[in-house]
Amino acid sequence: MGTGTWSLPSHTGAESLPWLGAATRAPQPRTGLGKGHCTQQEPWARASSPVGGGITPGHGRGRACACLHSAQEAGGERSFSEAAMEKMQQIVGRARAAFRSGRSRPLEFRIQQLKALERMVQEKEKEILAALKADLNKSAPNAYSHEILGVLGELALTMEKLPSWAAPQPVKKNLLTMRDEAYIGYEPLGVVLVIGAWNYPFVLVMQPLIGAIAAGNAVVVKPSEVSENTARLVAELLPQYLDKDLYAVVTGGVPETTELLTQRFDHILYTGNTAVGKIVMAAAAKHLTPVTLELGGEEPLLHRQGLRITWGKYMNCGQTCIAPDYILCDPSIQSKVVENIKATLKEFYGEDVKSSPDYGKIINQRHFRRVKSLLEGQKIAHGGETDEASCFIAPTILTDVSPESKVMEEEIFGPVLPIVPVKSVEEAI
Repeated sequence: MGTGTWSLPSHTGAESLPWLGAATRAPQPRTGLGKGHCTQQEPWARASSPVGGGITPGHGRGRACACLHSAQEAGGERSFSEAAMEKMQQIVGRARAAFRSGRSRPLEFRIQQLKALERMVQEKEKEILAALKADLNKSAPNAYSHEILGVLGELALTMEKLPSWAAPQPVKKNLLTMRDEAYIGYEPLGVVLVIGAWNYPFVLVMQPLIGAIAAGNAVVVKPSEVSENTARLVAELLPQYLDKDLYAVVTGGVPETTELLTQRFDHILYTGNTAVGKIVMAAAAKHLTPVTLELGGEEPLLHRQGLRITWGKYMNCGQTCIAPDYILCDPSIQSKVVENIKATLKEFYGEDVKSSPDYGKIINQRHFRRVKSLLEGQKIAHGGETDEASCFIAPTILTDVSPESKVMEEEIFGPVLPIVPVKSVEEAI
């Protein structure tokens, strides 16, 4: 029996996470997070991976902490680590027992659970929008289009295509298998861990959950504690709509996640910063667990279109994995670039950005201070206003930025746009 890893293209755009599972050479994608099997153990029957379990560019950076907390509980009899370990073992054990019962395997059950998830999103739309507003100050139109719409679209596509994705696929026979019935079938992997991100805290938990359910797996969901309102809502809603044993939610911060990673899973999906991605991968390696990591990275651009640059950079207050990080432009047009972006900002958010319903906020004060520190010693051509109490940082443009400056060392993940003058393509490279 061969196993493999592959990526299912998503219609919802760059924020989607891959699905993982058996792959064939057939052009039609199949349901992931599963094992491939064949009547013959030929090399072509062992699923190969165009994506693998490696690292791909993705979501934002924070300050990683991998320490194991050992503070005593109120009773003083057992450490936090001991109690958390027992709790995590119970949660994962319950999910594994539910998976081994076989009830997640039938296609009808998977579709039933996906329909229940769809009903949850539709019935609790107001609550979801309110949580996103509280966490990131997302306006209702932005939250709906960036998060809810993507989840509903993913659900619709998955429910429509799942029967064909899950169907056994015949494979080409060779001299040794001409008299055999050769095909690749798809089985769920088992118990999957989904660790979500805080910048798009609903969609980046729901989309991998949809894929894992569709493939017949049990799932443990760990929303980001940084987006605390959305995490609390996810923990409250999922047990109301989905099978409580097969699909569990774990809330908490670094200690809980650290303990959770000591458990054995059959696949782990993580969205977040590179430092924590390394921790997740190291923990998974102890059990030889395959991982999917969607991590942070810088994305420079050449100045082409002010409208698109402004929208891409300042949407969600710059806290988007694929937001432009900095601009490279010829020194002779730098001032024109600044004026174009300033005009577009006024068109988007009006004269008073802080009071605009369409402009978000930094997720918390820790990230506020990190982003604000990037402005020190820089030439601010526009913006620069800050308010720590409300985690507000105005859309900011920096000019004549040196490639060696602090703001260029890592992904900004905030509403600060440096412009780096370059005189040639060679200098830009």
